[in-house]
Amino acid sequence: MSGTIRIVIAKVGLDGHDRGAKIIARALRDAGMEVIYTGLHQTPEQVAETVIQEDADAVGISILSGAHLTLVPRVLELLRAAGAEDVVVVVGGTIPAEDADELRAQGVAQIFTPGSPMGSIVDFVRGAVPA
Repeated sequence: MSGTIRIVIAKVGLDGHDRGAKIIARALRDAGMEVIYTGLHQTPEQVAETVIQEDADAVGISILSGAHLTLVPRVLELLRAAGAEDVVVVVGGTIPAEDADELRAQGVAQIFTPGSPMGSIVDFVRGAVPA
């Protein structure tokens, strides 16, 4: 590993609100990470392909649409199928606690809800990605 964490920030599905994702992307970049932002309206297939093509260490999926129990598991499935199960997957958005537990059980490393401190997100990603 090069020492610089590479993270894809992805907006999956029809959710058109990306202000939070851009703020997170900037905070991660300012913390010294290499950030690849996918833009809006990505499919799970596009997200997984970007993660693989960019040889990313992690992916942050931002989702506010309520489709997290459909779209996030599909991204996880595609990453596993591509042999990228070592990629750290974090999710941000309006995720109810019971759904967060389900996503963690499926392989999501951490869930960040609106209002999460930037420092906690940066620290988590740094700690979750092997050095």
